[in-house]
Amino acid sequence: MLEYNQFEETTIHRNEIYKGAIIDVAVDDVRLPDGNIAKRELVFHQGGVGIVAFDEKDRLLLVKQFRKPLEKVILEIPAGKIDPQDKQQPEITAARELEEETGYRAEKMIHLTSMYLSPGFANELLHIYHGMNLTRVEHPLAQDEDEVLELYALTLEEAKQAIADQVICDAKTIYAIQYWELMNRK
Repeated sequence: MLEYNQFEETTIHRNEIYKGAIIDVAVDDVRLPDGNIAKRELVFHQGGVGIVAFDEKDRLLLVKQFRKPLEKVILEIPAGKIDPQDKQQPEITAARELEEETGYRAEKMIHLTSMYLSPGFANELLHIYHGMNLTRVEHPLAQDEDEVLELYALTLEEAKQAIADQVICDAKTIYAIQYWELMNRK
């Protein structure tokens, strides 16, 4: 096993470039283990959640929305940014986002995994939950004001085709579909 300090980069100076509502951006000057100096462009994010949830017909619940960085409409599992007050309990954010985006409420949220999405430049940690025993909510929580979403429900075969067609193209949703396929094999 290699020692951690053989790889550690020491921050010499941080230049904070931007502080925003969703991300903060900085550029660090770092000393590499060999003594050389390098720059690291960093994005800091509060973290997020994604929810794997199925309707009464065992179809995966997805939301269709336009994603500006991609300049296209895609299908994704329900997801959202963790509010600072929920940082220690991301399942609270997961329950809220599921209801806001789909109109369903889960009796139970099971934590499946947590993953860093782009560790080469960002610290965003995404927690994936499986929403269990869903019920439709008559008057669900309101969607965020700046979101335009449409609810979809796909079978496993339809979801796999959506991946092939690049309509589903984000890591969290592809993970959800692979998880679903593994569950079906058991």
